[in-house]
Order: sequence, then C-alpha cells, then structure tokens
Amino acid sequence: MVIATVREWRDEEGWGVLDSPETPGGCFGHYADIQRPGYRSLTPGQQVELVWEAPGFKQDGYDYRAVSIVVRPT
Repeated sequence: MVIATVREWRDEEGWGVLDSPETPGGCFGHYADIQRPGYRSLTPGQQVELVWEAPGFKQDGYDYRAVSIVVRPT
C-alpha cells in the first residue's frame, strides 16, 4: 500500500486519476475500488492509501490501475 494524491475525479463517470511515486504517469481509479460504504467519491488533492497493479495493458490510457483505495483521515 502506498500514499497517493487524487489528481482528478469525475463523479459523473465514477473514475479518476491518483498520483504516487510508485505509479509514474498516474493510476486509474474506479469508484468501486473505494473501500467505504455508501456513495463513493474522491476530491482532487485528497490523500488516499492505494493498492495498485500494472495489468500489462493501458486502462483508459494509464499503465496502472487501483485495486483498493482507502480514504485517509484528515
């Protein structure tokens, strides 16, 4: 698990991009990977704990994709 920052989030489409040193160029994140009940959304600039994978193909243009996203307490 690494610490990442939300670069952008598209609520209407349910996905966004997360940045960390371990995922150069950004990591695709989907709302289904956010580990919390109810409506799941993120905010640009927000810090999250990220588990990612490199699937060997580009996910919407990104080399990395989130497996688990946990919102860090503020």
